[in-house]
Amino acid sequence: MQIFIDADGCPVVDITVRVAKENNIGCVILCDTAHIFEKDGATTITVEKGADSVDFKLVNMVHNGDVVVTQDYGLAAMCLARQALPISQNGLIFTDKNIDELLYTRYISKKIRNAGGRIKGPSKRTPDQDVAFEEKLKQLVKQQ
Repeated sequence: MQIFIDADGCPVVDITVRVAKENNIGCVILCDTAHIFEKDGATTITVEKGADSVDFKLVNMVHNGDVVVTQDYGLAAMCLARQALPISQNGLIFTDKNIDELLYTRYISKKIRNAGGRIKGPSKRTPDQDVAFEEKLKQLVKQQ
């Protein structure tokens, strides 16, 4: 098992790397050239900037039972197809049971925005979200 982090815009990189180190699990941070990540205890892979370049690199590296930290529903769906365990930055574990609804909600929101409508964005991140994420990540790691 390894933990992969879709690090572009990810607020829980430090928590994830720490949990990986505590459990002696390999940790790989993937980002594009617009971001720089160097974390002790993790390997960083930087890919060329481009639409979904990090996502495609990550999904080609992930294996059955690996954990993937991402807020991208599309990437989560691809990881589920590879039998990986995707988790959001808020501790939501993506499953075959919830991914279709999440993708459909994303689709509807995009349609509304494309038609000129507005969708309320996420609220400011709280320390409780970091705690919830860490608890769920530790659960995933212990299950494997």
